[in-house]
Amino acid sequence: MILRYFFRGLLFTVPVVVTCYVLWFVFTKLDGLVDSEKWFDRAIPGIGVAVVLVMITLVGFLTSTFLTKWVVTLMDRFFQQMPGAKIIYTAIKDMMEALVGEKKRFDRPVRVRIHEQGPEVLGFITCESVQWEGMEHLVGVYFPQSYNFAGQFLLFPKERVTRIDAESADVMKFIVSGGVS
Repeated sequence: MILRYFFRGLLFTVPVVVTCYVLWFVFTKLDGLVDSEKWFDRAIPGIGVAVVLVMITLVGFLTSTFLTKWVVTLMDRFFQQMPGAKIIYTAIKDMMEALVGEKKRFDRPVRVRIHEQGPEVLGFITCESVQWEGMEHLVGVYFPQSYNFAGQFLLFPKERVTRIDAESADVMKFIVSGGVS
C-alpha cells in the first residue's frame, strides 16, 4: 500500500519537478545572456527571455524583407557547401520548415496498415507520389516516434494509406504522447 502511494507520488512529482527544472534552467540561462544591472539600477527577472524573444522576432522580420534575403541565401549556400555541417543544417532546416514554416508538411494525417492483418499506424503523407521509374504508385509516409524527436519514413502503395479527418496538430500530439494525450 505504501509502495503504491510512493509510485503514484513519483508519477506526479517527477514530471512536475523535471518540467520546472528545465523551465528554470532555460529561463536563468537566457536571463544570464543579458546583464540587466548594466542597463538599470537593479536586476529585472525575465529581461533575458524578453530580449531573446524580441531578437528572434526581429531576425524573422529581417529575413522576410527583400533587402536581407540575399544574406539568408548566402548563409544557406555557405552551410549547404560545408561537409558535415550540410547534413545537420539541412535536417534541422527541413524539420523547422515542416513544423512552423509556410509550407507545413505534416498537414495530411493518415493511418496505414503495415501488413495485411497487422495493426494500423498513424503518420503523415509527405510525398504524394515517388517520381522514380516503377515507383509512381507509392506514397511517402512519415511516422513520428512517441516521446522522441525521431521518426521513420516508409513507402506504401496508395491503396494501403487512408486519410484521417482530424487536425494534424491533434494527430501529432496523440502520436508523440504515445496515445495518452
